[in-house]
Amino acid sequence: MLDTVVKSERLYIDDQLIDGYLGIKNGKIVYLGQDSPGAANKEVDASKYLVLPGLVDAHVHLREPGNSHRETFLTGTQAAANGGATTIVEHPLASPPPYNLDILFNRFKAATGEIVVDVAFMGAAGEKNLPEIESYGKSGFVVGFKTFLHEAPAGREFEFAGLTMCNDGVLSAGIQELAKSGKMWLVHAENNDVIQYNIKKCIEQNDFSPINHARTRPSITETETVAKILLLTEETNLPVYFCHISNPAAAELIREAKHKGRAVYMETCPHYLCFNEELLNQYGPYAKCNPPLRSEKERQDMWKYVTDGTIDVIGSDHAPYSVEEKERGTIFKACAGFPSLEFRFPLMFTKVVEGKLSLQRLVDLLSRNPAKLFDLYPNKGALSIGSDADLIVVDSEKQYKLTTGSMQTKSRLSAKIFENIEVTGEIVSTMVRGTFVKENGVMVAEKNGFGQILKPLGRRTAN
Repeated sequence: MLDTVVKSERLYIDDQLIDGYLGIKNGKIVYLGQDSPGAANKEVDASKYLVLPGLVDAHVHLREPGNSHRETFLTGTQAAANGGATTIVEHPLASPPPYNLDILFNRFKAATGEIVVDVAFMGAAGEKNLPEIESYGKSGFVVGFKTFLHEAPAGREFEFAGLTMCNDGVLSAGIQELAKSGKMWLVHAENNDVIQYNIKKCIEQNDFSPINHARTRPSITETETVAKILLLTEETNLPVYFCHISNPAAAELIREAKHKGRAVYMETCPHYLCFNEELLNQYGPYAKCNPPLRSEKERQDMWKYVTDGTIDVIGSDHAPYSVEEKERGTIFKACAGFPSLEFRFPLMFTKVVEGKLSLQRLVDLLSRNPAKLFDLYPNKGALSIGSDADLIVVDSEKQYKLTTGSMQTKSRLSAKIFENIEVTGEIVSTMVRGTFVKENGVMVAEKNGFGQILKPLGRRTAN
């Protein structure tokens, strides 16, 4: 007898919607078809709902250990489940970042028994750990490495230890070591020198207008750094994943590299597709993120790269901070980022309803592609025989307004920019490996700790 059978008139299988059944045994999908597979211990009637593969969020910061006032493994993965993400890729911003295996294992220990959804981890790669990168990558415990090319914000040096390469000499050496690791390299691409010079000039002029966050980090600081990374990695076999690309000029460079056959990949985020820099004037530090929100024209032009297939992934860049950290001092001292795990799906599904995005493209961007790029597919990112029974049940017609009060994240009060945005498409239930962690709109508290730490499957080659 099956453990669970899910019935839906719109079951997303092989890029088509079918009226059929999904059967689950021991956390795996064992049946897909239009005929009933027979009795099961639990039968789920999702006939009126859309059933999609569980989402994979490739860009999440849960902060622990060291910054549990912002987020914890428990609250962050509850937020993931609430937003339909059955798998998240955790980036290495903690205190300290996991720049070696001992620190990584400490993160594993902190996550075990707390996480609600499944979590894969990134390693930190920076000047501090160049000699260890090759062996670290080959250990089999991380799905990639992350590097920031700008210096640590003042007062947060410990959080960025082993995570930055601000010197081009170090960067060149680091690329050679990363190429030996066999892992994806994730880059936060901004030109540190130009940004710091611009900020210094604003401070000297006593000009702390919120819009200056965008003015001091203009698009060229991102585009130039993307160009540099493409040049420095051209003669290597290092696959490069550009995080949170925010402007079309940078996206065009990546598109051209892809057309040349380069193993380069691009992520953007909902906020770069839905919002523009005017939110800095409206919300001040609560609209601050790095890279910053761009002009309305750039926002609109980014959609070309979503629809033409250049953009591989839409990640949330979930970056929770407390209200105190968002409001401290001037715009230049406020922490950059906001909690967004829970709103990635409704913001993007609304674009499907509006006809701006196909359902297939949505599933690729939010589930299948990140699972493939980070060596988690086909266990994750698909509803197929043998895959983990990760799925979401969606009320595709529900129209509502986003509210911070509905969020599970610990830093919900810092998500002001999302308040009262009208969206369509609500996550009704979230299933991880055959078990509901959110069911009929309610978080299933007794499933706290149900999540697993994921290792790469070893099926993806370096390039």
